[in-house]
Amino acid sequence: MRHARILSSLDCEVAVFSSRSVDFPLVFNNLEAALTKHNPSYVVVANATAEHQFTLQQLADLGYAGYVLVEKPIFAIACEMPKHNFAGIWVGYNLRFHPIVEYLKKWLNEEPAISAHAYVGQYLPEWRPGTDYRKSYSADIALGGGVLRDLSHELDYLGMLLGTWNRVAAIGGHFSPLEINSDDHFAILMQSKRCQAIALQVSYLDRVPQRNITINTKDRTIVADFSKDIINDNGNILNFLSDRDSTYLNMHQAILKGSFEELCTVDHAQDVMKLISACEKASTNKTWITK
Repeated sequence: MRHARILSSLDCEVAVFSSRSVDFPLVFNNLEAALTKHNPSYVVVANATAEHQFTLQQLADLGYAGYVLVEKPIFAIACEMPKHNFAGIWVGYNLRFHPIVEYLKKWLNEEPAISAHAYVGQYLPEWRPGTDYRKSYSADIALGGGVLRDLSHELDYLGMLLGTWNRVAAIGGHFSPLEINSDDHFAILMQSKRCQAIALQVSYLDRVPQRNITINTKDRTIVADFSKDIINDNGNILNFLSDRDSTYLNMHQAILKGSFEELCTVDHAQDVMKLISACEKASTNKTWITK
């Protein structure tokens, strides 16, 4: 509904295809009818993660040839993209469009990182007010849930900023009393092409939500706090303006304007999936996994 609301605010003619009852002016319960009658040039795939591959296959089989944005992560497990004739397809890692990430990207192009530490956590029962967290896709590994997939923004932007991963070790699983069958916490240690020491924790357990990253280079330490939209750059405090919608808005505007450079490609999103699989394997086998 966030995507529909934001695209409507951009004067797009928006329709929703959903198997559920949805409060929106134009709703279809059949994908073929939606494509035929609405004739969209841009489709957002935002159903449960485990359904993404099937939905993309449906779009391809129906001959859809416009733009596609798939919500992150691209799939529940690493698998091949269906053959298609889409004009373009990207994955919705909207945090790339956060001004803090944009600042870090510009800065790291000039000064390579030596080490990085990132943390993101939010208490799952408070994610979606008014809904039972136990019935959400996040709670069910079969639907593509789990903190490692839900909070894979960090895996994406760390790869974008610091280069793709070379090897990884991890400890993770379902550790808390939360009534879910998916993972609720992962601690990850990895090396990438441009950084020798990267630590990351992702969690469903934080009753005080937090999202931050610390990066060290030869001459600088930068501490970024996404929850407060603040960067401390060697003691210099920088404030940024951002809200929950702005990164989605900027991402959609980039696609609508044909500015694709900052978007997450399918290849990069597939690499994130390989990293997720490697983290799970590393945790199970208690060993480093090399790419």
